[in-house]
Amino acid sequence: MTIVIDAGHGGKDPGAKIDEELESKIVESIAKKIKALNGNEDLKIILLREDDSFVSLSDRVNKINEINPDLLISLHLNASKNTNEKGVNAYVSSQNEFYEKSLVKANILIDNISNNTLAKGGVKDANLYIIKNSKCPAILLEIGYLSNENDKAYITSEKGKNEIVNGILKFLKQ
Repeated sequence: MTIVIDAGHGGKDPGAKIDEELESKIVESIAKKIKALNGNEDLKIILLREDDSFVSLSDRVNKINEINPDLLISLHLNASKNTNEKGVNAYVSSQNEFYEKSLVKANILIDNISNNTLAKGGVKDANLYIIKNSKCPAILLEIGYLSNENDKAYITSEKGKNEIVNGILKFLKQ
């Protein structure tokens, strides 16, 4: 099975920024951990970016469709003016031909990542470029809110990152 992990944003597009924490750097480190801690020979993990470089959405989609993976997970962090908003959420696109499969997988993925520290959110339909145009089941995963103090502390800690990564790997091996 081939999985593409897209660390969202990068380079000139840092994504959400709260204090000194950058979404692009955090999701990049989580993506690298997923690949490094994958001990399953039957699970091939391909990272779309392995450094803090900018990759356009069209370049990401072209590369994903070239690879033709079994699943795409695009990693992101949320931010909100409402600092009480928290938890892990996912987006899938009803305009993607693999919508039903994406929806089922997204719900299972959220179940595997949410825990006592990271609240379980929901799966929403969104016509975001990367998940709409990828020719495979595609999930855009929002791993919590940088704008929420508890989520931020968890997401930026080594313990939190490791638990998130282990949840993602557990999901991928199901």
